[in-house]
Amino acid sequence: MRGRDHHFVTNVSSLLVCGLLAGVAVAAAAFPAVAMSGLAAKAGGEAFASLPSQLRQATAPQLTRVFAADNKTLITVFYDELRSDVPLKNISVNMQNAIVAAEDHQFYKHNGVDVKGSVRALVNNNRGGDKQGASTLTMQMVKMSLWYSATTPQEVVDATEDTTTRKVTEMKYAMQVEKEMTKQQILERYLNAAPFGNGSYGIFAASQVYFKKHPKDLTVAESALLASMVKAPSGFDPTTVKGYPKALDRRNWVIGNMRDLGYITPEAAAAAIKVKLGRTTQRTGNGCASVQTNHWGFFCDYFYRWWLSRPEFGRTVYDRERRLKSGGYRIQSSLDIKAQAATRKNVSDRISINNRDALLLAAVQPGTGRVRALAANRRYKLDVENNKMSSDPKKAAKNIRGTYPNTTNPLLSGGGDITGYQAGSVFKMFTMVAALENGYPPSYPINTTYQYRSGYRDNGQASCGGYWCPTNASKGEKGPYNMWTGFGASVNTYFVPLAESVGADKVVDVAQRFGVQFRSPQEKDMATKHAKDWGAFTLGVSASTPLEMANAYATLAADGKFCSPTPVQQITTLKGEKLDVGKPNCRQVTKPDVARMAIDAARCPVGDYAQLGSCKGRTAGSARSEVGHPIFGKTGTTDDDKTASLIIGTTSMVVAGYLVNPDYQDHPYRLSHSIVNPAVWETMHDLMKGKPKEQFKKPSGDKIPQGEQRGIPDVKCLSVAAATSKVKGAGFLVGPGSEVASDCPKGQAAGTSPEGRTIKGSYVSIQISAGKDDAKKDDKPGDD
Repeated sequence: MRGRDHHFVTNVSSLLVCGLLAGVAVAAAAFPAVAMSGLAAKAGGEAFASLPSQLRQATAPQLTRVFAADNKTLITVFYDELRSDVPLKNISVNMQNAIVAAEDHQFYKHNGVDVKGSVRALVNNNRGGDKQGASTLTMQMVKMSLWYSATTPQEVVDATEDTTTRKVTEMKYAMQVEKEMTKQQILERYLNAAPFGNGSYGIFAASQVYFKKHPKDLTVAESALLASMVKAPSGFDPTTVKGYPKALDRRNWVIGNMRDLGYITPEAAAAAIKVKLGRTTQRTGNGCASVQTNHWGFFCDYFYRWWLSRPEFGRTVYDRERRLKSGGYRIQSSLDIKAQAATRKNVSDRISINNRDALLLAAVQPGTGRVRALAANRRYKLDVENNKMSSDPKKAAKNIRGTYPNTTNPLLSGGGDITGYQAGSVFKMFTMVAALENGYPPSYPINTTYQYRSGYRDNGQASCGGYWCPTNASKGEKGPYNMWTGFGASVNTYFVPLAESVGADKVVDVAQRFGVQFRSPQEKDMATKHAKDWGAFTLGVSASTPLEMANAYATLAADGKFCSPTPVQQITTLKGEKLDVGKPNCRQVTKPDVARMAIDAARCPVGDYAQLGSCKGRTAGSARSEVGHPIFGKTGTTDDDKTASLIIGTTSMVVAGYLVNPDYQDHPYRLSHSIVNPAVWETMHDLMKGKPKEQFKKPSGDKIPQGEQRGIPDVKCLSVAAATSKVKGAGFLVGPGSEVASDCPKGQAAGTSPEGRTIKGSYVSIQISAGKDDAKKDDKPGDD
C-alpha cells in the first residue's frame, strides 16, 4: 500500500461505479433504453466481482549483453525485443512528464481508472461511435503485463483483443495495482515496457535507437517525441515519409500539454518546438552476425552454440534460445581483447581474407578451459553472395560457394556440418601419454625402420602383404629413437609400433579423455566399436578442430587436468544472481607426472630443451627463440601435406593453428608450414610478452618410471624365424630391425634392440647380421 490516503467513500464509490461498467456496456449495446437499469447494474456488478484482481507478475523480455573478459567491452547483445529495464531515477524527469502529458493527464489523481472517461468510452464504443480509449497509464501497464505473463495462445488473445471484457478486466486489475504500487513504481514499469517503434521496447532501447543516449539525458523535445509514439509507433514513425509530419505534429502537441500542465515553462516549450526532428534511427545489432568490427564474430558464434548446448538454460534448444534472448543476462565472456587482436593480426599478416585456404588459430588457458581467442582469415558474415565458388569441383558444379571471404560456419570450434580436419602428427601426443600411463618410460627405445609392417590389416595404398605399412617422412629416418627423439623428429615408425604395443584402444581413450569429440558417424563408430584396430589413429587421421586440440594440449600444461572449454567467466541474472554455469569444469584425466613427462618430450619439436632427456630432431626449431619463453608443442602434417598444423604451449597459454581448406579437404595441392608456424609462434610471443618466464614442473622427485621390466632372451646367431619365436614367447612384440656387423653368419639374428631388459609387452626388433666384413652402416635419422 503506497503512502496515500485512500478514503473509504472514495474507494467504495470507485468500486461501485466500475462494477456497473460491464453491465452498462452489455446493456447499452442491446437495450439502450435500459442501459442504466437496476437489472443491468446487478448483472454487471456480479460479473465484475467474479473477475480476478491479483495481477500475475511477469518481467518483460530483456536483452542479454555479452562482454569481453574485462567485463567492460561490449561484444554483442541478444534479444527478441530490444529492451533493458532502468530504474526511474535514471530516466529523465522530462520523459516522466512527457508520458503523462501524452497519455494520462489525471495520472497522479485517479486510483487506476478514469471513471467518467471509461463510462463515456464504453457506451460510445458499443453504440457504434468513433472509438474512444480512456485507458489510464495504469490500465495500459496492466495490459502489457497480461500480455507478457500469458502462457497460452488464448491468454494472449484475451490480453489483446478489443472487447469490453478485456477493458473491464484491466480496470479491476488497475485498481488493485494502485493499492499495491506507488505512482512512481507504476510509471517506471510502464516506461520500461512500452513499445516505441523501430524495434525498441522500453525507454532504454528507445533512447538508444532514436538518440544514441541514456534515458537520463533526454531533453524536452526528445522526451515529447518518444511519448508521442507510444499511441501508435508505426503511425507516428518519424523515419517514414507518411509518419514524419504526423510525428512532428504529435510531438508538438505533447510539448503543448507539458506546458499547459505546468511541467515546463512557455519559453522552454517554444524552444523545444523549434528543435528539428530527426529522420533516422540506429538500431542496436542483434546476435553474432551484427559483430562486424574487431573480428569477434567466430568467438561470439562459439558462445552462442555453447549456450544452446547447455541444459541448464532449458529443456530444448528453443527454450535455451528464448532464455538467452529475453532473460536479461550479463555475460562476462572469456574473450581477451588484446589476445584476440594479436591473434587476428598474426593471421592477417600471413594470409589474405580472400584466400581459399583458411588459417585458424585458437588460444586456450590451461587450468580453466577459458577460450581467450578465436581467429581466422574470414569475416563472420551471413552475406555470401560475393564469395568465390567452392574450390571443390563437385560443389562448384552445383553452384555451391566457398567459405571465403564470408562465412558463419564454425570453422574453429566445430558444429553443424563442420566435423573438423585431419591435423596429422599432433595426435602422437595421445600415444605418448597412453604409453607413459602404462609404465613405458620416455627413454623407451625402438629401433625404427623407414617402413614398418604393422599388425593391422589393410589393403589400401599403404599396405604391404595385406598389412598396413606406414613410412617416415624421409628414408633417412631409421634407427633407434625414444620418446624425446621420436616426438622431436616426428618419426611415424616409432609411434605406430608404440601404439601397437600399448594398444590402439588405449590411445583413443586418452584422446577422448583429453576432449577429442569424434563428430562424424564413421569416426564415432571407430572410436566406440573398433578402437583396437585403429592403428592409424596415432598419425592424426581423425578429424579435430583447433579449439579442441589447443584444449587437449592445455590438459598437459594443467598437470593432467582437463577443463571443458568455455567461453564464459561469469553469468549474472537480471536480479544480480551469479550462476555457476560456465565456471571452470575440470577433472583429472591423467596423473600429473605423466603430463610432466609428456611435456618434457614435447619440448623437443619446438626447439626447446628437455629437462629429463635429450632432444634430437626439431620440426619447428625456431619456435623457442621466437616465443622467448619455455614452450612445448608439436607440428602436424597429413598425407601429401593436405593440412599443416602447429600447437605451442606455455604454463599459462596454449595456441593451436591449422592451415586447411575447409571447403575441399581432399584437395590435390600442398599446404605449407611456412604460413601456419610463424602465425602460431608470433601469436604466442605476443600473448606472453611481459609475462614471467615460468619453467615447467618435473615429475615428483625427478624420478622417471621404468615400467615393469622383463628380460629379453638371447637370440644371437639363431635363425630369424627362431629368434622371432623365442622373443614372442617371452611376451614381446617383434619386428624386423636393421642390418648390423656381427660375428654371426649373414642373414641370421645378430641380437635384439633393445637388449637385456625392457618393458613387458613392448616392441623388440631382431637385428640381422650383415656378416663381419659386409655390414651396412645405418643412415643418420633425419628431421621432418
